[in-house]
Amino acid sequence: MQADTVQAIAWCDDHIRILDQTLLPAQEVYIESRDLETVADAIRRLAVRGAPAIGIAAAMALAFEARKVQAATIEECIAALLPVYELLRSTRPTAVNLQWALDRMMAKARAAGAASVDGLKSILVAEALAIHAEDIENNLAMGRFGQEVVPQNATIMTICNAGALATGGHGTALGVIRTAAGSGKNINVVACETRPLLQGARLTAWELTAYGIPFKLITDGMAAFYMKKHRVSLVITGADRIAANGDSANKIGTYSLAVLARQHGVPFYIAAPRSTVDPAIANGDAIPIEERAADEVTGFGGILTAPVGTPVWNPSFDVTPAGLIDGIITDRGLVRPPYEANLKKIFMH
Repeated sequence: MQADTVQAIAWCDDHIRILDQTLLPAQEVYIESRDLETVADAIRRLAVRGAPAIGIAAAMALAFEARKVQAATIEECIAALLPVYELLRSTRPTAVNLQWALDRMMAKARAAGAASVDGLKSILVAEALAIHAEDIENNLAMGRFGQEVVPQNATIMTICNAGALATGGHGTALGVIRTAAGSGKNINVVACETRPLLQGARLTAWELTAYGIPFKLITDGMAAFYMKKHRVSLVITGADRIAANGDSANKIGTYSLAVLARQHGVPFYIAAPRSTVDPAIANGDAIPIEERAADEVTGFGGILTAPVGTPVWNPSFDVTPAGLIDGIITDRGLVRPPYEANLKKIFMH
């Protein structure tokens, strides 16, 4: 795969094409979805993952299903889409971009003022494509704004995958890194493998290889010792939901990195678009945290690595307190503390 063609999801008119990320890096396989359940299943089992990407996938799925609706009126068409909305909304509870994209689609349907049911269907397709295109532009903007915190010679640590695979294209945290490398900065990346599903080892390493950006892969448990023994300029991660006070939910292990970064005097940044900020949630305690199946921890690749019946706690995300975050890189600029006041400003224009 060439660096400029890494694409997690695409609209192909007669189907939605999804790169099955569960098979990377061994196989590059695309799902051609023509029904709602295929997209919902892809979101649930992480064939498509990353907050922006699942929002795009849900928007496309709703638009695709709308084209199948047989309705006499616009009101009947919207009513027929409500079960589609609810099914997609239930697939992943933590990433707010999913809810945001679906709400935007339904709001567009209700306010469209279409002259016909066919007109409404066209409007919804256009809106889903707009969500995808805007996400790419927002990622490119984050890449530019993020250069404020990336020095000329930088070793950047990250966790999970916040690149093109997790978004409409370019990436959030990895997008900042790509922009830095593309501008001529001397960038080296330290990628944490990200247990339990190894999105850092499988996906971030795969993307960085495609981009030709130098990197080292470490296990999550090596991060502290790496910071002690080697120079780390900053940590940048993505986010799946940011509360009004700046508390940020991201892949499990992110909170640990923030604590370690503070201990070692390493700046810690989040990169996420405005759609990841949830002003309705006051703080991180109110962010719903998805818990996933035990077999993600007790084995990998179909091979059992723990005794049968081993008790497991498997939260997919943790919450990093705002006090450990030095800045949030958004598509409207770098937001510094106090977050409660400054995050509001990115919604004002």
